[in-house]
Amino acid sequence: MSNQTRFRLLRLVLFFCALVWGVSAFGVFLKWETASGTLQGMGAKPIAYDPMLDYWLRMASGAFALVGTGYLLLAIYPRKFAVILAWFGWIMVIEGVILLGHGLRLGLAPFPFIGDVSASLAGGMGILALRKAAVTNQ
Repeated sequence: MSNQTRFRLLRLVLFFCALVWGVSAFGVFLKWETASGTLQGMGAKPIAYDPMLDYWLRMASGAFALVGTGYLLLAIYPRKFAVILAWFGWIMVIEGVILLGHGLRLGLAPFPFIGDVSASLAGGMGILALRKAAVTNQ
């Protein structure tokens, strides 16, 4: 495979990671009832309103969206940030392992946690496998 093809695949994987993390931005703006209903649609039990949970939803959603912004910057400027690509690849892999371990520990049904695990592991391994294309591509 040519280096140019590897570079394009790297950017595609980075855009994918940006989307996976960035979709959390919706949680910053959704009404509590909508967010709670969405979680129930993915298998959670009904969640009574609690101001602290509402706050934590916004905090986590904002943080995840900002991580997604980091992946978006890497996707747009992979050569400029080539030195940190491995770090961001390992973030995805480690997150995938954390999610897998706790999903199994908690006895969760495969949907939706396997999707999160798969996206994290595939994205991270993709970045790690393709990262050198950003250094050698001019």
